[in-house]
Amino acid sequence: MENRYAILIDGGYAKRKLGQPPNFATAEDFRALIDAICAHPALSGLRLHRAYYYDSQPLESAHDKPLGGGKTEFALEPVATRSKQLFEQLWRLPFVALRLGELSFEGWAIRPNLLARAKGDTLHVKHTDLRPAISQKGVDMRIGMDIAALTLKKQAQVIVLVTGDSDFVPAMKFARREGAQLFLVSLGQRLRPAMYEHTDLMMEIDLPRKSAVTAQPT
Repeated sequence: MENRYAILIDGGYAKRKLGQPPNFATAEDFRALIDAICAHPALSGLRLHRAYYYDSQPLESAHDKPLGGGKTEFALEPVATRSKQLFEQLWRLPFVALRLGELSFEGWAIRPNLLARAKGDTLHVKHTDLRPAISQKGVDMRIGMDIAALTLKKQAQVIVLVTGDSDFVPAMKFARREGAQLFLVSLGQRLRPAMYEHTDLMMEIDLPRKSAVTAQPT
């Protein structure tokens, strides 16, 4: 049987590496990333099974902001519009599948820089000092489950993982134990040693960056 590879893209991570405000990552940036990975010499002779993109559905609920901040409708925020447009465009790309988790609103939190400037035991807070506390659910789980399924079902002999997040080390170890090869695309991120330890190949992908960002291990 022809050997195949699958590309798994940690969307939140890749968006930060491919674009920064005001030049946000677009579907064309992801098309270029996928094309560059497919053209890598290490994948010569292999066939692409599918590219998977993992991200969260935008938050669309509305919540009252304390201290007279009015109502915040997250569906009307620019980030929600950008996410929807990006997903609609990615769905149209050939051999690309989206795996979408969800965002959960956890209340309001004080901006960290305000706490850092606080003096004494009193802090004056305005509604502009608050930011939404939002958590992501289900994305990492979907990546781990797909790595396991692709490996166990022999759908892909090579897993190309685009991330810099060391939380995926257990899934990487599992894939290799089950006989798959694990290639990692970090997009210039400095990685924790465990990620190098459990990677068969670090793929250097040279893409133009919209903005330079100092990267720290995650």
